Amino acid sequence: MRFLGRLLSIVLGLVVAAGGAAFWWINQPIRLATPMLELSIEPGTSARGVAQDVVGAGVLTSPQLLYWWFRLSGDARQIKAGSYELSGDLTPRSLLAKLVRGEEALRAVTLVEGLTFTQFRQTLLKAEQLTPDTQGLTTDAIMQKLGLPGVAPEGRFYPDTYTYTKGSSDLAVLRRAQHAMQRHLDAAWQLRTADSPLKTPDELLTLASIIEKETGLASDRPMIASVFTNRLRIGMMLQTDPTVIYGMGDKFDGNLRRRDLQTDTPWNTYTRAGLPPTPIAMPGKAALLAAAQPAQSRALYFVARGDGGSQFSETLDAHNRAVAKYQLGR
Repeated sequence: MRFLGRLLSIVLGLVVAAGGAAFWWINQPIRLATPMLELSIEPGTSARGVAQDVVGAGVLTSPQLLYWWFRLSGDARQIKAGSYELSGDLTPRSLLAKLVRGEEALRAVTLVEGLTFTQFRQTLLKAEQLTPDTQGLTTDAIMQKLGLPGVAPEGRFYPDTYTYTKGSSDLAVLRRAQHAMQRHLDAAWQLRTADSPLKTPDELLTLASIIEKETGLASDRPMIASVFTNRLRIGMMLQTDPTVIYGMGDKFDGNLRRRDLQTDTPWNTYTRAGLPPTPIAMPGKAALLAAAQPAQSRALYFVARGDGGSQFSETLDAHNRAVAKYQLGR
């Protein structure tokens, strides 16, 4: 009996020691081959395969120990596939928690207000670890893939910062941006003033894009919107330079000349009345709301003051005086 008692004590001691060692191990920082490691786990990977992938990525520990930790924790089946970044004081416990929570490494791309669709595409092509699935596709082909065949892409994508996982498709980012723009456009359309001359949400989107390009000072947006709204209401030419520039496309060299204002294109608001056929850029939320709810004024003109803001006038005489003061220095 004494022998059995001693043996039992030894076994219990070993179990306690092993448990203590295991507890110590799962809470100890693991050495990494480099300060930052990238780990990719494919869908359907077993717990043993995950342990091997972790070590293969540069985590300097035993894959067998990791595997048994995954199994004994009870969370082995909760590990999520994805792309992860491993760094800092990583322990077996924190590693498993990260994999179970699915804390994938995220990248971000910012699409800025006022950019054209072409510039949006260039931004996405430069984005870190974003798969360029739209590269080589025509704009028509892209809109087809987004479920919008025959729709012009200009203005249809909401400018914002979008996060994504490594290897995501640029088409997926565009789809999110398109859905976001539709939500914001629908919301702005519901808030439009009762006397708005705009007949459709697409007209609001087009006007918002012009406001976006014409605004130098954010606080001026409602007044700029008021000028264009007032002109639309009385059938006056919009005569806005950004639409002319957009219509020129690659021909624009940075200088807008008188002959450019006189050369007719579908977007030349000096030669054609009303709004152009499509937006000319991607408007942000503030521009959309300004188009829906312009300031209440009788202004029909504005000119840049040189400080980022604009001077607004109700009459041509007052406008000419403002031009002489702020543009000609008279």
